[in-house]
Amino acid sequence: MGPTLTAPRLLLKLLAVIGVAVIATVAVSVAWTAIGGGQLGPHGLIALSLGVLGTVGLTWALMALAFKSSREGWDDRPGNPDKP
Repeated sequence: MGPTLTAPRLLLKLLAVIGVAVIATVAVSVAWTAIGGGQLGPHGLIALSLGVLGTVGLTWALMALAFKSSREGWDDRPGNPDKP
């Protein structure tokens, strides 16, 4: 088994996810302004932040499931390949 998920460890992981989301939001906002899209208003920034945070969270969850599946052997071939 892996290390237990304590409160400080969970907090660090959540802060890392939020940090990545903030950096991505700022980068997309700057890129949008640089290509001539104009300034994003508060509603645009909120929508962009929620979209980025949702994407980062979904990526984190799917990668965690992939690693869990790999560790527990769900990806291994069955003993008898003739059975469906």
